[in-house]
Amino acid sequence: MYFTSAESCTGGLLSQSIVSVPGSSAWFGCSFITYSNISKHKILGVSKETLKSFGAVSEEVVGEMVIGALKESKADLGIAISGIAGPGGGTPERPVGTVCLAWKINGEPEIKKTFLFKGSRNEVRYKTAVKALEEAISLFK
Repeated sequence: MYFTSAESCTGGLLSQSIVSVPGSSAWFGCSFITYSNISKHKILGVSKETLKSFGAVSEEVVGEMVIGALKESKADLGIAISGIAGPGGGTPERPVGTVCLAWKINGEPEIKKTFLFKGSRNEVRYKTAVKALEEAISLFK
């Protein structure tokens, strides 16, 4: 099985965590760090309408991100992440620590979830990467 990721607020932390494991080149192919809305659209094909209607930190956007990452990489499993790591940028509807994640195995519908992580910017990013991997592993149990 070949794996890919599309990261925004984690800025490559998920990928760094994966490639720190010896032998990961046998199953990890590539990662897309699409921090801006423009890159989400141009690289992963997230629609401008979805970004405008729901905002970058939404299950709708990470759903399109994971589909785009799988399409571009030809991988079998993908993870997508978008969130507000802080310390600024939060709103009452989406406070700092809000992170949306999506997982998809080719041929199956994507799974999308929203989490609220507490802590500093780096703690939110770290907790996001851990949760993304834990949930991906659970897909195979």
